[in-house]
Amino acid sequence: MCGIVAVAARRDCTDILLEGLRRLEYRGYDSAGFALIDREGQLSSHKTLGRVAALEAVQMATPLSGGTGIAHTRWATHGAPSVANAHPHVINDRIAVVHNGIIENHEVLRAALTTQGCQFASETDTEVVAHLIALALEEGSLDVLAAVQQVLPQLKGAYALAVIDRESPNQLVVARQGSPLVLGIGLGEYFAGSDTLALQSVTDTFVYLEEGDVAQLTADGYAIFTAEGVSVDRSQNRLALRPESEGLGDYDHYMRKEIFEQPARLQDTIKGASADDRAFGDNATELFSQVQAVQIVACGTSYHAGLVARHWIESLTGLPCQVEVASEYRYRHAVVLPNTLMVGISQSGETADTLAALEHVDAENVLARLAICNVDHSAMVRACELVYLTQAGAEIGVASTKAFTTQLAALLMLTECLTRHHAPNTLAQQDIEAALAELAVVAEQVLACDDKIKRLAQRFTTKHHALFLGRGIYYPIAMEGALKLKEISYIHAEAYPAGELKHGPLALVDEDMPVVAVAPDDLLIEKLRANLEEVRARGGHLFVFASEKAGYESGPSCEVLALPAASALAGPIAFTIALQLLSYHVAVAKGTDVDKPRNLAKSVTVE
Repeated sequence: MCGIVAVAARRDCTDILLEGLRRLEYRGYDSAGFALIDREGQLSSHKTLGRVAALEAVQMATPLSGGTGIAHTRWATHGAPSVANAHPHVINDRIAVVHNGIIENHEVLRAALTTQGCQFASETDTEVVAHLIALALEEGSLDVLAAVQQVLPQLKGAYALAVIDRESPNQLVVARQGSPLVLGIGLGEYFAGSDTLALQSVTDTFVYLEEGDVAQLTADGYAIFTAEGVSVDRSQNRLALRPESEGLGDYDHYMRKEIFEQPARLQDTIKGASADDRAFGDNATELFSQVQAVQIVACGTSYHAGLVARHWIESLTGLPCQVEVASEYRYRHAVVLPNTLMVGISQSGETADTLAALEHVDAENVLARLAICNVDHSAMVRACELVYLTQAGAEIGVASTKAFTTQLAALLMLTECLTRHHAPNTLAQQDIEAALAELAVVAEQVLACDDKIKRLAQRFTTKHHALFLGRGIYYPIAMEGALKLKEISYIHAEAYPAGELKHGPLALVDEDMPVVAVAPDDLLIEKLRANLEEVRARGGHLFVFASEKAGYESGPSCEVLALPAASALAGPIAFTIALQLLSYHVAVAKGTDVDKPRNLAKSVTVE
């Protein structure tokens, strides 16, 4: 959450800061601001409520320039969205601070600072950090690096920080603990950002800061120190950038672009990986052969991917598989079976709760930790013994689409590898290989239904609630469909296993409650049909996304959208894409901000 950009350069850095904020806006867009030290050594800043575009307008009206600067786009935690609560926080016209994370002991620190005469202009936890650094500078003969190093041990919680000081005009100090921060390496200029995307317009070479790191940047170079103040080297990494990920092209929204990129991204994710343990790590073969259980931890959409994978793993490999919400798992004493493969799923690889869950687990029975992630060199990738990188490319839309389906593809390949070790000489492996080869084609066929789904979506624009139903492996697909609808159209939507209707949800059904059903041609087809008749008998209106072989027909209070036939293993991805298109078209028809829905951010790096 929140996005940070920082620059130490010999040239004016305002364009770099603003471009970085534009690229980071998916992380938060409640407010935006930047501060810099100009050529006369003065500290100046602009802050605005709302999107980065508003900040750009202010900069055009009253231009600021300088070579050392920090910038921030905010997702509000402490304090409502306002100019006063926007970052950077400036103290005594001398220092400016931006922050991503949560300072858990900020109230205690604020109370102590107030007794020392500090006056607060905001409700944020970040301003506490700014005052502490200002006091350290005033009370001692310290430079800004030493002041930051003195303050950090007082902070409890998670933070990524960037600090500039008028008295050290060429110096930028950054630090991280629990929130991601990366350095960018240029020629005569150095950068810091919340992720590499922020800096890809100016560099392709990055240094990933580790927990507790503090870095000092100038136009001449950088130095990194541990939390104990010991100088340390971190490796530089050059990233191959995918140019097609930038810009909207012919699309109106990033979400639509990313939905339609899925056939290519699925193909990229599975290319050359079928039946190859080494795609997960050099020692994957040895480890996979020893697995006796699988434990998946994830949040949000990634959690839904894990629920789908549980069906695959248990039915095809015979291994027990548990899936848990990471934010809950980390706070209970879970029983971990011997030789458990821990699987963490995260688009960004920086999801705070998932990282904490992977660290929380009792290591005694954990055979290895596997990261399924879309971002190389992320914290989760660096923390795990095994890694599978999906090839979704940069996902800008806050509502995850291609990241989810490529996670499913990666999990299906994991299932194939485990099947080869634990259920050999079955037809399962052949079925998986056939499904993997089918994914891109099936995705293209579902996308060809776009116009039909758009027409169906018009029926939802006046609705305030929706119920999604699925059975078996399609229940988590219904959950994902409901999540997408509520995320971007603000229609309250809930998913239930269809067999649970009689246990409460049926009370919600009336003519104003659309019921969306996921209806594949599988062994539960007749049971699902009976469940849907219960809805129709009570005046509910059904919208059935059905396999063309399932035999559903439109009729009174029932609209059927037939989807191309897909194999049992490829079916979840086919239905997912159809529900993505439904939520997208509903949101467009309602006029909501599709790519940046209210109150949400892309990467959840705070608890």
